[in-house]
Amino acid sequence: MEEAKEREKLTLVTRKSCFGLPTSCPNCLPAYVYLKFSGTPFDLDFNLINPDSDQIPYVESGTYVAYNNEKGGVIRSLSEDGFVDLDSQVRGIPEWISAKAMVDSWLADAIIYELWVGSDGTSAHKIYYSDLPWPLGKILYLKQVHVVKQILGITKENAERREEEIYRNANDAFCALSTRLGEQAYFFDNRPTSLDAVFLGHALFTLYALPETSVLRSKLLEHDNLVRYTEKYKSELVDSSGSSSSGSQSQSDPSSSMPRRPSQWSSKPKSKPKREKTEEEKKFRRRAKYFLVTQLVAVLVFLSLLGGSDAAEVELDEDDDGADYD
Repeated sequence: MEEAKEREKLTLVTRKSCFGLPTSCPNCLPAYVYLKFSGTPFDLDFNLINPDSDQIPYVESGTYVAYNNEKGGVIRSLSEDGFVDLDSQVRGIPEWISAKAMVDSWLADAIIYELWVGSDGTSAHKIYYSDLPWPLGKILYLKQVHVVKQILGITKENAERREEEIYRNANDAFCALSTRLGEQAYFFDNRPTSLDAVFLGHALFTLYALPETSVLRSKLLEHDNLVRYTEKYKSELVDSSGSSSSGSQSQSDPSSSMPRRPSQWSSKPKSKPKREKTEEEKKFRRRAKYFLVTQLVAVLVFLSLLGGSDAAEVELDEDDDGADYD
């Protein structure tokens, strides 16, 4: 495995950095943390032209590519393909399997619910659509809200019940994980595993990218040991990383030390001095224009398939068969 690492350095491609995080995407953060925990050298690159692609994050190494939407995700691909495996000592432990399942399902569901359904969409817009023209970004946002409701099984009739279930499951997961962690450095075997990476990615996103009014955020803050755990590894893996893991990584808030209280955390972006655009950047802008055209066509097709649903409404209800027209 060491020889494979030396032959070709890994490149992790994610969505852009904001909120003081190396990548603001909740799907990308676990992969970033996993590689940091493993000590594997890697470059961090950003894909800005495919905001709604389910292939992101992905890892490249020479001709090798591992996409998020294949083989169970980037972390599993890196493990199965012999690049990085942090789970060899815990994979057969029933308690580890159940804890990992809670994080992958209950906490993941709660995050996408808050990001797309249970909030005003400010965080989602900043992460995915802030580089697009406002009308296109808004329509793509509404399209994704519709998709997330389908994934979570939310309809007009069961919306309140599903919200209660999602938050109850997330709270149960936090309680169980808090008890499991105690004052240990890691959840299992006194060493980092993919459970640590995935939970830490979710916790970083919850504490930094979700608004202070977030219900999920407030539930996480009830568990001091989970918050301390998150602060510790943000300081070690993110704030102190500098340029050691990536020559292309954009650093947000590099000069601020770890605040003592979560309420003091800041996500103010640092402004950059204006400079002349390079030829590569000009080419990128031309490619981005083609991307916008294809996205616009996709949006028009999507709206036509909805067949008359009101595009001005923020909530798109997929269960029209049960609607009451009286």
